[in-house]
Amino acid sequence: MATILGLSSAAVSASCGSLFYPSSKLVIPSISINAGSCSWKKFYGGIGIQGKKGKPQFHIAVTNVATEINSVQQAQKLGAKESQRPVYPFAAIVGQDEMKLCLLLNVIDPKIGGVMIMGDRGTGKSTTVRSLVDLLPEIKVVFGDPYNSDPEDPESMGIEVREKVTKGEELTITMTKINMVDLPLGATEDRVCGTIDIEKALTEGVKAFEPGLLAKANRGILYVDEVNLLDDHLVDVLLDSAASGWNTVEREGISISHPARFILIGSGNPEEGELRPQLLDRFGMHAQVGTVRDAELRVKIVEERARFDKNPKEFRDSYKAEQEKLQQQIASARSSLSLVQIDQDLKVKISRVCAELNVDGLRGDIVTNRAAKALAALKGRDRVTAEDIATVIPNCLRHRLRKDPLESIDSGLLVIEKFYEVFS
Repeated sequence: MATILGLSSAAVSASCGSLFYPSSKLVIPSISINAGSCSWKKFYGGIGIQGKKGKPQFHIAVTNVATEINSVQQAQKLGAKESQRPVYPFAAIVGQDEMKLCLLLNVIDPKIGGVMIMGDRGTGKSTTVRSLVDLLPEIKVVFGDPYNSDPEDPESMGIEVREKVTKGEELTITMTKINMVDLPLGATEDRVCGTIDIEKALTEGVKAFEPGLLAKANRGILYVDEVNLLDDHLVDVLLDSAASGWNTVEREGISISHPARFILIGSGNPEEGELRPQLLDRFGMHAQVGTVRDAELRVKIVEERARFDKNPKEFRDSYKAEQEKLQQQIASARSSLSLVQIDQDLKVKISRVCAELNVDGLRGDIVTNRAAKALAALKGRDRVTAEDIATVIPNCLRHRLRKDPLESIDSGLLVIEKFYEVFS
């Protein structure tokens, strides 16, 4: 079997764990790190190529004002960043390779559709997701637009920005980091969707709209902790927005729509209840997180956390070089993603696996193809291999299988067994 991320299966440390559940019959590819080390730096060593940038669909004129705005904004961002609560570095997360890989692939290709992380309490689910903030790349947005409109993509523009483009007006653009928005479990529907000021609409004749969390999350990440405890009416709102990519607010005969395309990330403990199948299907990938059993790894995690709690700034500085390297690799993978190709034969085999597992719908096929391309881009290649598919296909199909209460085998292992049966 070809190597995964440049590491042979013989060099994989048993103490760091494998991407999949162990099996004596199968040689399952792993993305774990070298023996005796659980350093994220070694896991990503040497990955990343420079890609070609696509041409914008619109000609955007950037004035001197935009440059001044950028300077002011950068100063404000630096001041705000220093005053913010320190975030645990992503590169410092020990183990949990499956969860980390799923998150990185979604950052590289947001169209994968997000990731659902289920696992025991205290396994670092929320910490890992929130640590992703430092790695998120910058994107172009229209300055002052509450929906983070893309100046080069009409599908991600708010109505006002689209009207300006149609009239040929100049757009002031700026660079900003991708947003990560936390959706509280107790949030009201108005806070999530936005509200319309009916009184102002009736008296002044204008649509006074106060954007909600979905507007802020457009072209960003929407994170729902304990997603299996989310109220049904909010689940319905998320389902509607995830399906259409737009959020529509209607009050007293007034209707306002805005783009709401986001990476949906959820985490939860399976002991607290299952997700509705309709919402579970909206997540592109599903990662299972288990408690680390190796005593030495547990000690290392405790020591690293103690270092962070004692002096967060010093701890973050010690991982600064690795964080910056990860940022560059993600940016390189995003730019080269469009160049990655997948052979027709591999596409047919992916669909055969989905069909023989009785996966409902075609989302499983689409997500597996996208995730395999994103992994190839992350590894600096322009062509998908069978090993790339073997790495991502359990995470793409595990949550789409029909539940059999009498089946004792894990659904991820069922997927990988069917993979080897078809790809052999």
